[in-house]
Amino acid sequence: MVSADSFPGPSPSPPSSSLAHDVDPRLLRAFTSVAEELHFTRAAARLYIAQQALSRDIRRLERELGAELFVRTTRQVALTPDGERLLPYARRVLAAHDELTEAFRAAPRPLLVDLNSPGLAPEEVLRRARELAPDQELMARYESGLTGAVREILAGRLDTSFGRYGGLDAALRARLDTQFVRYERMAVILPEDHPLAGLTEVPLAALAGERVYAGAGNDRTPEWTDLAARLFAGRGIDVAPPAPLAVGQEEFRRIMAKHRTPVLAVVDFPPMPDCVLRPLVDPVPLSPVSLVWRKGLRHPGLDALRAAAAEIGAREGWHTRPAGSWLPEGEPGLPGG
Repeated sequence: MVSADSFPGPSPSPPSSSLAHDVDPRLLRAFTSVAEELHFTRAAARLYIAQQALSRDIRRLERELGAELFVRTTRQVALTPDGERLLPYARRVLAAHDELTEAFRAAPRPLLVDLNSPGLAPEEVLRRARELAPDQELMARYESGLTGAVREILAGRLDTSFGRYGGLDAALRARLDTQFVRYERMAVILPEDHPLAGLTEVPLAALAGERVYAGAGNDRTPEWTDLAARLFAGRGIDVAPPAPLAVGQEEFRRIMAKHRTPVLAVVDFPPMPDCVLRPLVDPVPLSPVSLVWRKGLRHPGLDALRAAAAEIGAREGWHTRPAGSWLPEGEPGLPGG
């Protein structure tokens, strides 16, 4: 195990207690999960353990450190000053522990690749990566939204994902590495009898006065809702209020027929029943797609993914921004940024 009080490099002072032995990384993982969720039930679900077991681990860590790490009330959980000081140490220790485990693994394990983006780019990149590294097992997963996928990445249950890196919280971006993949053109899904459905392309100005669904309220996709809010600002278009997620084509058909709310998407979004997909124009809005993975991850399958993304991007012009297009101002992680 790695001792938290012996980790090299400049950092804030650790909690003031002196440790008689090394801290179990399992306890530090429990601590960081609660520190990031600020909710014991969610943290326990993230770690796939009972809440009682998580609480015992936190109490044990507090005893070993001789410091209270959380202030708990019936309404909220908050870090104490000692908890705030411990958090960067805990993250560094866990990152080193994970790197050590990977470095001495007998053979590369399967790489878990999330394809949450509805566009075709992630599938093309994965297909080419499998060709480049046929001896590696790259297993596809399907999370909903990059923020949701990143939670799984940082918990060690996924390895990589695709999506809008710049829309992630800065604290999450600090724990990830990224490679830009492509610009996706954005589109709108409309009921097939909607007044705008007869157009081949929908000018953004034509959506003025509409409420457009963009995942509001879905805690797995805030990066997409934020992109919509930035695009619609000043154009008279509202982000539709939170609503339960429609799962499956038949439920999508029912909800669309009942509420007739346009849905923000990308041009490669799969066909939906009784609906049409129309590209947005004037200007052409773009959704930046990047490959993301946790810092310190080393895997030949990841190397193949990165090589595939670079190869296809160069061949297909994925990194070329169309003239007259729109992107969020100050977006992190873009070419030349």
